[in-house]
Amino acid sequence: MTRPIQALVHSAALKHNLARIKTLCASTQILAVVKANAYGHGIERVYEGLRGADGFGVLEVGEAQRLRDLGWRGPILLLEGVFDPRELEECSRLKLWHTVHCQAQIDWLTRHKTHEPHRVFLKMNSGMNRLGFSPESFKSAFTRLDACPQVGEVSVMTHFSDADRVGGVQTQLDVFLSHASDLGGEISLCNSAAALLQPTRLGLRQDWVRLGIALYGGAVNAPEESAHSWGLQPTLTLRSEIIALQHVRAGQSVGYGSTFTAERDTRIGIVACGYADGYPRHAESGTPVLVQGLRTRTLGRVSMDMLAVDLECLFDTGQAQEAPIGMGSEVTLWGESSSGARLEIDEVAHCAGTLSYELMCGLSTRVPIRLVDHDDAPA
Repeated sequence: MTRPIQALVHSAALKHNLARIKTLCASTQILAVVKANAYGHGIERVYEGLRGADGFGVLEVGEAQRLRDLGWRGPILLLEGVFDPRELEECSRLKLWHTVHCQAQIDWLTRHKTHEPHRVFLKMNSGMNRLGFSPESFKSAFTRLDACPQVGEVSVMTHFSDADRVGGVQTQLDVFLSHASDLGGEISLCNSAAALLQPTRLGLRQDWVRLGIALYGGAVNAPEESAHSWGLQPTLTLRSEIIALQHVRAGQSVGYGSTFTAERDTRIGIVACGYADGYPRHAESGTPVLVQGLRTRTLGRVSMDMLAVDLECLFDTGQAQEAPIGMGSEVTLWGESSSGARLEIDEVAHCAGTLSYELMCGLSTRVPIRLVDHDDAPA
């Protein structure tokens, strides 16, 4: 590697976050969601940090196969179920649990030949209006599955659309309870936001929570609260270096479109990171970054391979003398710097008008990713 940009996955932070959430969600089993290649971290990289979960949630059979290849023998849930009846053979082979959200999936099961009955999670559309049976048809779907010889156990689930705000689950919860509370079977209701923000309001037993973003150190209700406020640590760091220095005179502009004009003579650093690396193009001028662990800001538009950062403010405060800044200085775009200073990914995402989920999942394949062991991970 010659270009200095790299991403770090912090294994100890994954373990810490899982342990923290287990404390917050006591007496509930945890499905660690590793869809979208573990939110961009890489399933193989996060496995060691998350293997203390009670099970895993995936989107595709291929992701389940990767977990089995790593040695996982516990529960794996296909969160959207099978996309084709032939995938039921893979569910049998890999011993997968799978979601059932439509009549077609029940029809496929009734025609499936298997020696071992399947564990399924019947999904209700309680108001999200993506997947699931309507509340009115839910009991009949449950009855049909329960009578199906190919099915051994039926659990019930739903998904909340507004769990990141106070009281945001109550309407959907009432719908779910009025149509499913007497059906029996294990229950799965909460994603990260619902599990952390709503547990005292739910007031009912649930057997499984499906956790994604919280495990990866993202906030569940940014920008109102940070991940740090929940005791969570960043699991993904994006770092690069300053590859050029410029002295911009007052009145001169920086970058495409001349969207930033210097009001005074300003020293800037050019960083080897751009939108082709997965840094958000629409991050506004002034988005925070860390240079040598010191907080500063971007200037102007992000380009494909580079962005500019303000160094003048670090010289103004004298911080640049304490931590010499120049060619090769470390730049932390999000995550943790070598000195231990942190920049939360949610803060960067907010400046770009997006979510931490998108930044994690959008990391470019040209960025090398390194798994950091326990001693190097955030404390």
